[in-house]
Amino acid sequence: MKHVYTLTDLREHRLPENTKLAVLGFPIKHSASPEMHQAALDALKIDVKYVRLEIEPGSLAEGFNLMQEAGFIGCNVTIPHKLEAMECCDEVSDSVRVLGVANTIIFCDGKVLGDNTDGPGLIKALEADLGFSVEGSSILLLGAGGGAGKAIATQLAVDKCSNLYLSNRTISKIESLRSNLSQYTETSFHLISNGMNELRAIAGDVDLIINATSMGMKEEDATPFPLEALTADHKVYDAIYNPAQTPLLKAAHSLGAATANGLSMLVHQGAISFEIWTGLSPDVKLMKDAIS
Repeated sequence: MKHVYTLTDLREHRLPENTKLAVLGFPIKHSASPEMHQAALDALKIDVKYVRLEIEPGSLAEGFNLMQEAGFIGCNVTIPHKLEAMECCDEVSDSVRVLGVANTIIFCDGKVLGDNTDGPGLIKALEADLGFSVEGSSILLLGAGGGAGKAIATQLAVDKCSNLYLSNRTISKIESLRSNLSQYTETSFHLISNGMNELRAIAGDVDLIINATSMGMKEEDATPFPLEALTADHKVYDAIYNPAQTPLLKAAHSLGAATANGLSMLVHQGAISFEIWTGLSPDVKLMKDAIS
């Protein structure tokens, strides 16, 4: 099997036999989804292959049509396709309707159905990795304006976070998010920019810091949060899982703060997708071991 397949491979029927599931992105070579899903499929003796498909923005509708023709069950969708994926769906779940993005696609009876498992996956990850309960807590979410950020913010409000600090480079991008979340009256929402002074000022007011930006994926990236404002009392969750330790996590860990990366979120949201596609509950530990 190739590490990455393309739209051309899909058009020309060059995917492995019984390929019925995939993860779509651009780029996609970094994704660990095939390893964890294949381990779960094999353990349950489901004769299906899961692959990486690199599809350029603007070509998702064609990709979905070709996948349906090839008998695909569904797919996961990652950066930068989550908004485009929703727009290509015939029907979407309530979570997708609220979020405006989809990360899980189901092909059923000639229709494209969209769902989003990012939020529930994060909640399970916070509980498993940090022993953290969202209800009644104060949380800072960095990168709230992105697709993953919106999903995370919505789930934190659903789970009755007490104070939610939404940070983004462009404040106008998160004003509509706050408006959409205003129905969750248990949560107080605070909008701040991603400026270091603004973040430093509220650092002492939060229990958990979540990074939903892409800052930290490259060695030359600046950190999304002022490291000198971190303390041992903070819990820090970085949605990035490659590299396993971003500069933000390294700094927090060195202070004795509890930290975790996005690997567990990836696994738990993947397990939820797996159950949607197959109706079966996968072995979450097996999935995580396959990519650890």
